[in-house]
Amino acid sequence: MEQDTITIEELRRQFAEVFGDGGDARVYFAPGRVNLIGEHTDYNGGHVFPCALTIGTYAVARKRDDRKLRMYSVNFPQNGVIESSLDGLSYRAEDGWTNYVKGVLWAAAEQGYAADRGLDIMYCGTIPNSSGLSSSASIEVLTGEILRDMFGFDYDGITNALIGQRAENAFIGVNCGIMDQFAIAMGKKDHAIFLDTATLAYEYAPIAMDGVRIVIMNTNHKRGLGESKYNERRAECEEALAELQAAAAKATDAVAAQAAAIPSLGSLTEAEFEAMAGAIASPVRYRRARHAVYENRRTIRAVEALKNGDLAEFGQLMNASHVSLRDDYEVTGRELDTLVEAAWKVPGVIGARMTGAGFGGCAVCLVKEENVEQLIREVGETYGQTIGYPATFYVVEIGDGPGRLD
Repeated sequence: MEQDTITIEELRRQFAEVFGDGGDARVYFAPGRVNLIGEHTDYNGGHVFPCALTIGTYAVARKRDDRKLRMYSVNFPQNGVIESSLDGLSYRAEDGWTNYVKGVLWAAAEQGYAADRGLDIMYCGTIPNSSGLSSSASIEVLTGEILRDMFGFDYDGITNALIGQRAENAFIGVNCGIMDQFAIAMGKKDHAIFLDTATLAYEYAPIAMDGVRIVIMNTNHKRGLGESKYNERRAECEEALAELQAAAAKATDAVAAQAAAIPSLGSLTEAEFEAMAGAIASPVRYRRARHAVYENRRTIRAVEALKNGDLAEFGQLMNASHVSLRDDYEVTGRELDTLVEAAWKVPGVIGARMTGAGFGGCAVCLVKEENVEQLIREVGETYGQTIGYPATFYVVEIGDGPGRLD
């Protein structure tokens, strides 16, 4: 189902076809997100700069009179209605995407927000699956919004984000940071969110880019975070941080002593990190940590550049981000590198980089409006010839966070 054909009436009609008429069925939406810069920094205590999109996930939900959960996806009709229960919520691989829904119900109950009745829920997503635009976090935040509204829970957007992250970490088993859920739960139209993931302090930064468009370039190379190297990268950074902390605790020089109590890689400046980097025994862990530190500082500088109206600097920092993710963090891969490196050659491109966890998924590009069609044509041709199957392109808008539509 294409985004521009989705209406509340059509969603209600499909819901009635699956679950029957009657009852208080309500319609909701939560966006996807794209991160403009600040990748793999959120679980390292650094800064990120994401924004919510106008593509996302819709749902129609209705309370039941029992404790049964019945879930259906318009995107996976072949799976039919998948049933579960509020009693004994547990992860089951055969339940597929519904584990994200169950995980939120479980995490919300853990925080004192337990649903006392089951639900019929139909989901309909306009985010390409496994694209790196956070379809899973969109489902999580959307489910949290459904629970908040239907059961009268009094939590705010930040709590909703934390519930979603808890579901992802403890129920799904992916050690993601807070960025995806936060960007979706707290999205604001025409603004990106400058978020300090160490403290959850944030500010909205207006994205005023007259004559410049955001284009998402999808590799169509599928990847699942739980099956990828995501958790491995996080562990490598944690080991590097432990080595730095151990060395700093013994240090006597001023720079190292200042960093002795560092809680995260994101709290280090480049100078502090380089002064202590010899403590990291593995060259691989050094590169992982270097990316986390330098990417955080790039993100801070990028937001300043945007505030100053310096889009050229912002774009250069995006490009440098991709190089670091390619060379130091090694999470790009052939497909993403092909897309981004082809985009860099197109006139009018201000900056391009992979976005999301990597290992497939999408890249984000800032390009002058008059060059959008040329970008899609030339990058598409290069990608198809190099990779052997097509990329997909989306010219996107920045939208609001989750809410009820009717």
